[in-house]
Amino acid sequence: MSETTPSLPGLSPVSGKSLIARFDGGDMSSDGGLLALREIEARLGVVDRLAACLRDLRAPERIRHCVAEMLRFRLLMIAAAYEDGNDADSLRHDPVFKLANGRLPDDGALCSQPTLSRLENTPDTRALIRMSRAMVELYCDSFRTVPRCITLDIDDTFDAVHGG
Repeated sequence: MSETTPSLPGLSPVSGKSLIARFDGGDMSSDGGLLALREIEARLGVVDRLAACLRDLRAPERIRHCVAEMLRFRLLMIAAAYEDGNDADSLRHDPVFKLANGRLPDDGALCSQPTLSRLENTPDTRALIRMSRAMVELYCDSFRTVPRCITLDIDDTFDAVHGG
């Protein structure tokens, strides 16, 4: 049985056109730009490079989300301004996040916040070094000729007065 949602009546016209508001749009997302980021990530292979740096010590028979999928989800969350993992439990059902991770909107949920927290605590010092090297290699691969020197200007303050 299909249930219809009534429209919101009594809205004033805009530029002579009637305005109809309905609440039956289905699964929606405000993060459509992630699909473009997915294409860029796939072309560059960022997630595969990083995933190759991590050892997955989980029991294979209990794995529901591979390391690459978890990394991709976390990277896309950060790109969409969800800086910490707390939003993962709601975003794991978001249709665009699912599509960006190679799943259809009706497929199962992405990984949960506790799973992402465990992932973030997985890398040891050696894995972090491997990941850093992978990112430097990715950067160097973007040049026809690798630069002789790379300057990293690191300033972790949010104060506009500092670091200029």
